[in-house]
Amino acid sequence: MKRSRNVAADRRRRKMITVLWAAMLAVGTIILIYKEMTALLYILATVGVTALLVVVAMADLAHAEKLTNDPRSSGDAAAIGSGIASTRGKQSS
Repeated sequence: MKRSRNVAADRRRRKMITVLWAAMLAVGTIILIYKEMTALLYILATVGVTALLVVVAMADLAHAEKLTNDPRSSGDAAAIGSGIASTRGKQSS
């Protein structure tokens, strides 16, 4: 029989997995510091930062910005912030 899950249970499970990963990494780091393996810590830190930079570089941030449901143009921030009507792109008579 197939067991159905709800969204809250899935979110709770993912959060628990994330907390467990963070705890394991913290324990691993503490063990490496205790055993004074700083060279290995430097290498792991460098690889971690490099992986983070690759993930950010591969993220399609320009495409994600275009997917908003906001009908206003993001190029006219002054008009949006002050609440006045935008005159961008309009021709004067």
